[in-house]
Amino acid sequence: MRRAPPGPVSWSTVAQYLRTHPMTFERSDENPGARFLFVLACLVVVVYGLKYAAPILLPSTLAVFLAVLSSPIMLFLQRRRVPAAIAIGITVMVVMSIFGLVILLAGQSVAELQTQLPRYAVRLQDLQEQWIRAIEARLDLNVGEYITTDLINPATVVDLAQTALGRIAQLVSTTFLVFLITIFMLGEATVFPAKLRSIFGDGINDEGRLTTVVTEIQSYLGIKTAVSLATGLILGVWCYVMELDFPILLGLLAFLLNYIPTVGSIIAGVPAVLLSLILHGTLAHALLVTGGYVVVNTLFGNILEPSLMGRRLGLSTLVVILSLLFWGWAWGPIGALLSVPLTVVVKIWLENTPDLSWVAILLDKSPPPRALASDAVSGVDDDLAV
Repeated sequence: MRRAPPGPVSWSTVAQYLRTHPMTFERSDENPGARFLFVLACLVVVVYGLKYAAPILLPSTLAVFLAVLSSPIMLFLQRRRVPAAIAIGITVMVVMSIFGLVILLAGQSVAELQTQLPRYAVRLQDLQEQWIRAIEARLDLNVGEYITTDLINPATVVDLAQTALGRIAQLVSTTFLVFLITIFMLGEATVFPAKLRSIFGDGINDEGRLTTVVTEIQSYLGIKTAVSLATGLILGVWCYVMELDFPILLGLLAFLLNYIPTVGSIIAGVPAVLLSLILHGTLAHALLVTGGYVVVNTLFGNILEPSLMGRRLGLSTLVVILSLLFWGWAWGPIGALLSVPLTVVVKIWLENTPDLSWVAILLDKSPPPRALASDAVSGVDDDLAV
Protein backbone atom coordinates (compact mmCIF):
# COMPACT_ATOMS: atom_id res chain seq x y z
CA MET A 1 0.00 0.00 0.00
CA ARG A 2 1.48 3.34 -1.05
CA ARG A 3 1.94 5.97 1.70
CA ALA A 4 0.54 9.42 1.16
CA PRO A 5 3.14 12.19 0.80
CA PRO A 6 3.62 14.29 3.92
CA GLY A 7 1.75 17.58 4.05
CA PRO A 8 3.36 20.98 4.51
CA VAL A 9 4.92 21.62 7.89
CA SER A 10 4.00 24.90 9.57
CA TRP A 11 6.39 27.12 11.53
CA SER A 12 4.38 26.55 14.69
CA THR A 13 4.88 22.77 14.34
CA VAL A 14 8.63 23.21 13.94
CA ALA A 15 8.80 25.57 16.91
CA GLN A 16 6.76 23.20 19.06
CA TYR A 17 9.07 20.31 18.13
CA LEU A 18 12.18 22.31 19.02
CA ARG A 19 10.61 23.20 22.34
CA THR A 20 9.75 19.61 23.27
CA HIS A 21 12.97 18.11 21.83
CA PRO A 22 15.79 20.47 22.89
CA MET A 23 19.16 19.81 21.34
CA THR A 24 21.92 18.83 23.72
CA PHE A 25 25.64 19.24 23.30
CA GLU A 26 27.12 16.65 25.63
CA ARG A 27 30.50 16.73 23.93
CA SER A 28 30.76 20.49 24.24
CA ASP A 29 29.90 20.16 27.94
CA GLU A 30 32.71 17.64 28.27
CA ASN A 31 35.16 20.11 26.64
CA PRO A 32 34.61 23.52 28.27
CA GLY A 33 37.91 24.84 26.92
CA ALA A 34 36.92 24.18 23.32
CA ARG A 35 33.48 25.68 23.92
CA PHE A 36 35.08 28.80 25.39
CA LEU A 37 37.33 29.20 22.34
CA PHE A 38 34.32 28.73 20.06
CA VAL A 39 32.33 31.41 21.92
CA LEU A 40 35.35 33.73 21.85
CA ALA A 41 35.73 33.23 18.09
CA CYS A 42 32.02 34.02 17.58
CA LEU A 43 32.43 37.16 19.70
CA VAL A 44 35.34 38.31 17.53
CA VAL A 45 33.25 37.81 14.41
CA VAL A 46 30.36 39.81 15.90
CA VAL A 47 32.66 42.66 16.99
CA TYR A 48 34.29 42.82 13.56
CA GLY A 49 30.87 42.80 11.93
CA LEU A 50 29.74 45.74 14.09
CA LYS A 51 32.86 47.68 13.13
CA TYR A 52 32.76 46.84 9.43
CA ALA A 53 29.00 47.40 8.98
CA ALA A 54 28.90 50.71 10.89
CA PRO A 55 27.75 52.75 7.82
CA ILE A 56 24.63 50.58 7.68
CA LEU A 57 24.08 49.70 11.33
CA LEU A 58 24.48 53.22 12.73
CA PRO A 59 21.64 54.89 10.74
CA SER A 60 19.51 51.78 11.31
CA THR A 61 20.09 51.95 15.07
CA LEU A 62 19.19 55.63 15.18
CA ALA A 63 16.04 54.82 13.19
CA VAL A 64 15.14 52.04 15.65
CA PHE A 65 15.45 54.44 18.58
CA LEU A 66 13.30 57.03 16.79
CA ALA A 67 10.71 54.40 15.88
CA VAL A 68 10.54 53.11 19.46
CA LEU A 69 10.18 56.64 20.86
CA SER A 70 7.60 57.80 18.29
CA SER A 71 5.52 54.61 18.05
CA PRO A 72 3.24 55.65 20.97
CA ILE A 73 2.09 58.63 18.86
CA MET A 74 1.26 56.33 15.95
CA LEU A 75 -0.54 53.81 18.17
CA PHE A 76 -2.51 56.63 19.84
CA LEU A 77 -3.71 57.84 16.45
CA GLN A 78 -4.61 54.33 15.33
CA ARG A 79 -6.68 53.80 18.47
CA ARG A 80 -8.59 56.91 17.40
CA ARG A 81 -9.43 55.09 14.13
CA VAL A 82 -6.92 57.05 12.06
CA PRO A 83 -5.76 54.99 9.03
CA ALA A 84 -2.30 53.47 9.39
CA ALA A 85 -0.73 55.41 6.50
CA ILE A 86 -2.03 58.75 7.82
CA ALA A 87 -0.96 57.89 11.40
CA ILE A 88 2.57 57.08 10.20
CA GLY A 89 2.69 60.31 8.18
CA ILE A 90 1.57 62.46 11.12
CA THR A 91 4.06 60.74 13.45
CA VAL A 92 6.96 61.28 11.06
CA MET A 93 5.96 64.91 10.49
CA VAL A 94 5.90 65.55 14.26
CA VAL A 95 9.36 64.02 14.72
CA MET A 96 10.76 65.84 11.68
CA SER A 97 9.34 69.15 12.92
CA ILE A 98 11.03 68.73 16.29
CA PHE A 99 14.34 67.81 14.70
CA GLY A 100 14.03 70.61 12.16
CA LEU A 101 13.46 73.19 14.88
CA VAL A 102 16.45 71.91 16.87
CA ILE A 103 18.70 71.88 13.79
CA LEU A 104 17.57 75.39 12.84
CA LEU A 105 18.29 76.82 16.29
CA ALA A 106 21.54 74.93 16.75
CA GLY A 107 22.70 75.67 13.20
CA GLN A 108 22.67 79.41 13.79
CA SER A 109 24.65 78.97 17.02
CA VAL A 110 27.17 76.67 15.34
CA ALA A 111 27.75 79.12 12.49
CA GLU A 112 28.33 81.98 14.92
CA LEU A 113 30.53 79.82 17.15
CA GLN A 114 32.84 79.01 14.24
CA THR A 115 33.48 82.72 13.72
CA GLN A 116 34.10 83.32 17.44
CA LEU A 117 36.43 80.36 18.06
CA PRO A 118 39.72 82.14 17.21
CA ARG A 119 38.84 85.06 19.53
CA TYR A 120 37.88 82.66 22.33
CA ALA A 121 41.14 80.72 21.96
CA VAL A 122 43.26 83.87 22.12
CA ARG A 123 41.32 85.10 25.15
CA LEU A 124 41.86 81.75 26.88
CA GLN A 125 45.61 81.97 26.30
CA ASP A 126 45.67 85.52 27.68
CA LEU A 127 43.90 84.32 30.81
CA GLN A 128 46.51 81.60 31.22
CA GLU A 129 49.33 84.15 31.05
CA GLN A 130 47.55 86.36 33.60
CA TRP A 131 47.13 83.44 36.01
CA ILE A 132 50.80 82.52 35.69
CA ARG A 133 51.90 86.09 36.41
CA ALA A 134 49.52 86.30 39.39
CA ILE A 135 50.90 83.05 40.85
CA GLU A 136 54.48 84.26 40.36
CA ALA A 137 53.71 87.58 42.08
CA ARG A 138 51.99 85.92 45.05
CA LEU A 139 54.40 83.03 45.60
CA ASP A 140 57.54 84.83 44.46
CA LEU A 141 58.28 81.81 42.31
CA ASN A 142 59.18 81.66 38.65
CA VAL A 143 56.35 79.37 37.55
CA GLY A 144 57.04 80.15 33.89
CA GLU A 145 60.02 77.82 33.99
CA TYR A 146 57.72 74.88 34.71
CA ILE A 147 54.52 75.88 32.88
CA THR A 148 54.84 77.17 29.37
CA THR A 149 52.51 79.88 28.14
CA ASP A 150 51.84 77.75 25.06
CA LEU A 151 50.03 75.18 27.19
CA ILE A 152 46.78 76.31 25.54
CA ASN A 153 47.47 76.58 21.84
CA PRO A 154 44.76 78.61 20.05
CA ALA A 155 45.22 76.68 16.82
CA THR A 156 44.77 73.36 18.64
CA VAL A 157 41.65 74.59 20.41
CA VAL A 158 40.14 75.82 17.13
CA ASP A 159 40.95 72.56 15.33
CA LEU A 160 39.45 70.48 18.14
CA ALA A 161 36.24 72.51 18.21
CA GLN A 162 35.91 72.49 14.42
CA THR A 163 36.38 68.72 14.38
CA ALA A 164 33.56 68.33 16.92
CA LEU A 165 31.33 70.62 14.86
CA GLY A 166 32.18 68.61 11.75
CA ARG A 167 31.03 65.44 13.49
CA ILE A 168 27.73 67.13 14.32
CA ALA A 169 27.33 68.16 10.68
CA GLN A 170 28.03 64.56 9.63
CA LEU A 171 25.22 63.39 11.93
CA VAL A 172 22.85 65.93 10.39
CA SER A 173 23.76 64.75 6.89
CA THR A 174 22.45 61.25 7.68
CA THR A 175 19.13 62.59 8.97
CA PHE A 176 17.28 61.92 5.70
CA LEU A 177 18.37 58.28 5.62
CA VAL A 178 17.43 57.84 9.29
CA PHE A 179 13.94 59.25 8.74
CA LEU A 180 13.45 57.09 5.65
CA ILE A 181 14.28 53.93 7.59
CA THR A 182 12.07 55.12 10.48
CA ILE A 183 9.05 55.41 8.15
CA PHE A 184 9.39 51.81 6.99
CA MET A 185 9.99 50.60 10.56
CA LEU A 186 6.79 52.28 11.76
CA GLY A 187 4.92 50.67 8.89
CA GLU A 188 6.37 47.29 9.78
CA ALA A 189 5.41 47.71 13.44
CA THR A 190 1.72 47.48 12.55
CA VAL A 191 2.04 43.99 11.04
CA PHE A 192 4.99 42.57 12.97
CA PRO A 193 2.93 41.09 15.87
CA ALA A 194 0.77 39.18 13.35
CA LYS A 195 3.93 37.81 11.73
CA LEU A 196 5.16 36.61 15.11
CA ARG A 197 1.89 34.85 15.85
CA SER A 198 2.09 33.17 12.46
CA ILE A 199 5.65 31.97 13.10
CA PHE A 200 5.48 30.89 16.72
CA GLY A 201 1.85 29.96 17.10
CA ASP A 202 -0.06 30.20 20.36
CA GLY A 203 1.88 27.66 22.43
CA ILE A 204 5.25 29.45 22.48
CA ASN A 205 6.24 32.20 24.88
CA ASP A 206 8.70 33.87 22.47
CA GLU A 207 6.14 36.44 21.34
CA GLY A 208 5.43 37.45 24.92
CA ARG A 209 9.15 37.60 25.65
CA LEU A 210 9.75 39.84 22.64
CA THR A 211 6.85 42.06 23.67
CA THR A 212 8.39 42.37 27.14
CA VAL A 213 11.77 43.31 25.66
CA VAL A 214 10.24 45.96 23.38
CA THR A 215 8.15 47.39 26.23
CA GLU A 216 11.13 47.67 28.57
CA ILE A 217 13.29 49.24 25.85
CA GLN A 218 10.53 51.74 25.08
CA SER A 219 10.16 52.56 28.76
CA TYR A 220 13.90 53.08 29.20
CA LEU A 221 14.30 55.27 26.11
CA GLY A 222 11.20 57.29 26.99
CA ILE A 223 12.33 58.00 30.56
CA LYS A 224 15.91 58.69 29.52
CA THR A 225 14.83 61.07 26.75
CA ALA A 226 12.39 62.92 29.03
CA VAL A 227 15.01 63.34 31.78
CA SER A 228 17.66 64.40 29.24
CA LEU A 229 15.27 66.92 27.70
CA ALA A 230 14.49 68.43 31.11
CA THR A 231 18.21 68.54 31.92
CA GLY A 232 19.02 70.30 28.65
CA LEU A 233 16.21 72.84 29.04
CA ILE A 234 17.12 73.77 32.61
CA LEU A 235 20.86 74.01 31.90
CA GLY A 236 20.19 76.05 28.77
CA VAL A 237 18.14 78.50 30.82
CA TRP A 238 20.86 78.51 33.50
CA CYS A 239 23.51 79.41 30.90
CA TYR A 240 21.27 82.22 29.64
CA VAL A 241 20.82 83.55 33.18
CA MET A 242 24.58 83.40 33.73
CA GLU A 243 25.04 85.49 30.56
CA LEU A 244 26.94 82.87 28.60
CA ASP A 245 27.05 82.85 24.82
CA PHE A 246 25.17 80.16 22.88
CA PRO A 247 22.81 78.94 25.66
CA ILE A 248 20.76 76.96 23.11
CA LEU A 249 23.84 75.08 21.92
CA LEU A 250 24.97 74.44 25.50
CA GLY A 251 21.51 73.14 26.42
CA LEU A 252 21.46 70.87 23.36
CA LEU A 253 24.90 69.56 24.31
CA ALA A 254 23.68 68.83 27.85
CA PHE A 255 20.64 67.01 26.42
CA LEU A 256 22.71 64.79 24.14
CA LEU A 257 25.49 63.99 26.61
CA ASN A 258 23.02 63.19 29.38
CA TYR A 259 22.54 59.81 27.66
CA ILE A 260 26.03 58.99 28.99
CA PRO A 261 25.83 58.73 32.81
CA THR A 262 28.45 60.52 34.93
CA VAL A 263 30.98 61.03 32.13
CA GLY A 264 28.52 62.85 29.86
CA SER A 265 27.54 65.45 32.44
CA ILE A 266 31.20 66.25 33.10
CA ILE A 267 31.95 66.67 29.40
CA ALA A 268 28.84 68.83 28.93
CA GLY A 269 29.92 71.18 31.71
CA VAL A 270 33.42 71.84 30.34
CA PRO A 271 32.39 74.23 27.48
CA ALA A 272 30.12 76.21 29.82
CA VAL A 273 32.91 76.66 32.40
CA LEU A 274 35.40 77.66 29.69
CA LEU A 275 32.96 80.20 28.29
CA SER A 276 32.45 81.57 31.79
CA LEU A 277 36.19 82.08 32.20
CA ILE A 278 36.55 83.61 28.73
CA LEU A 279 33.61 86.00 28.95
CA HIS A 280 33.73 87.00 32.62
CA GLY A 281 37.29 86.10 33.66
CA THR A 282 36.50 85.42 37.31
CA LEU A 283 36.81 82.18 39.19
CA ALA A 284 33.69 82.95 41.23
CA HIS A 285 31.50 83.08 38.11
CA ALA A 286 32.99 79.83 36.82
CA LEU A 287 32.33 78.13 40.17
CA LEU A 288 28.73 79.37 40.10
CA VAL A 289 28.21 77.93 36.62
CA THR A 290 29.79 74.65 37.77
CA GLY A 291 27.52 74.57 40.82
CA GLY A 292 24.42 74.88 38.62
CA TYR A 293 25.54 71.92 36.50
CA VAL A 294 26.33 69.84 39.58
CA VAL A 295 22.95 70.53 41.20
CA VAL A 296 20.92 69.80 38.05
CA ASN A 297 22.81 66.61 37.18
CA THR A 298 22.65 65.39 40.78
CA LEU A 299 18.90 65.94 41.07
CA PHE A 300 18.04 64.41 37.70
CA GLY A 301 20.82 61.85 37.27
CA ASN A 302 21.16 60.52 40.82
CA ILE A 303 17.68 61.00 42.31
CA LEU A 304 14.88 61.38 39.74
CA GLU A 305 16.10 59.06 36.99
CA PRO A 306 16.96 56.04 39.21
CA SER A 307 13.60 56.34 40.98
CA LEU A 308 11.75 56.29 37.65
CA MET A 309 13.77 53.49 36.06
CA GLY A 310 14.31 51.28 39.07
CA ARG A 311 17.36 49.25 39.96
CA ARG A 312 17.16 46.70 37.15
CA LEU A 313 17.83 49.18 34.34
CA GLY A 314 21.08 50.45 35.88
CA LEU A 315 24.63 49.68 34.74
CA SER A 316 27.78 49.51 36.81
CA THR A 317 30.24 52.38 36.39
CA LEU A 318 32.86 50.03 34.95
CA VAL A 319 30.38 48.81 32.31
CA VAL A 320 29.52 52.43 31.42
CA ILE A 321 33.19 53.27 30.83
CA LEU A 322 33.87 50.07 28.87
CA SER A 323 30.74 50.51 26.75
CA LEU A 324 31.76 54.10 26.02
CA LEU A 325 35.17 52.91 24.81
CA PHE A 326 33.79 49.99 22.81
CA TRP A 327 30.94 51.74 20.99
CA GLY A 328 33.12 54.81 20.45
CA TRP A 329 35.73 52.59 18.81
CA ALA A 330 33.19 50.70 16.73
CA TRP A 331 30.90 53.53 15.58
CA GLY A 332 32.79 56.74 16.35
CA PRO A 333 31.46 59.72 18.34
CA ILE A 334 27.83 58.88 17.58
CA GLY A 335 28.45 55.37 18.88
CA ALA A 336 29.91 56.84 22.06
CA LEU A 337 26.80 58.98 22.42
CA LEU A 338 24.59 55.90 22.04
CA SER A 339 26.87 53.62 24.07
CA VAL A 340 24.80 53.45 27.25
CA PRO A 341 21.37 53.13 25.53
CA LEU A 342 22.79 50.37 23.32
CA THR A 343 24.28 48.54 26.32
CA VAL A 344 21.02 48.83 28.26
CA VAL A 345 19.12 47.43 25.26
CA VAL A 346 21.53 44.48 25.15
CA LYS A 347 21.12 44.02 28.92
CA ILE A 348 17.31 43.98 28.64
CA TRP A 349 17.53 41.35 25.89
CA LEU A 350 19.92 39.25 27.99
CA GLU A 351 17.63 39.46 31.02
CA ASN A 352 14.81 37.96 28.98
CA THR A 353 16.98 35.17 27.55
CA PRO A 354 17.16 32.36 30.15
CA ASP A 355 20.55 30.93 29.19
CA LEU A 356 22.19 34.38 29.03
CA SER A 357 20.60 36.08 32.04
CA TRP A 358 23.83 35.64 34.01
CA VAL A 359 25.55 38.11 31.64
CA ALA A 360 22.88 40.71 32.48
CA ILE A 361 23.67 40.21 36.18
CA LEU A 362 27.33 40.96 35.48
CA LEU A 363 26.35 44.19 33.69
CA ASP A 364 24.09 45.36 36.52
CA LYS A 365 25.25 47.89 39.08
CA SER A 366 24.38 45.61 42.02
CA PRO A 367 23.57 41.93 42.62
CA PRO A 368 19.96 40.73 42.45
CA PRO A 369 17.91 41.15 45.65
CA ARG A 370 17.85 37.39 46.16
CA ALA A 371 21.65 37.25 46.18
CA LEU A 372 21.85 40.10 48.66
CA ALA A 373 19.26 38.40 50.89
CA SER A 374 21.13 35.09 50.78
CA ASP A 375 24.39 36.85 51.67
CA ALA A 376 22.69 38.54 54.63
CA VAL A 377 21.26 35.23 55.83
CA SER A 378 24.63 33.49 55.51
CA GLY A 379 26.24 36.35 57.46
CA VAL A 380 23.71 35.94 60.26
CA ASP A 381 24.33 32.19 60.31
CA ASP A 382 28.07 32.77 60.56
CA ASP A 383 27.55 35.18 63.47
CA LEU A 384 25.38 32.63 65.27
CA ALA A 385 27.94 29.91 64.65
CA VAL A 386 30.64 32.06 66.21
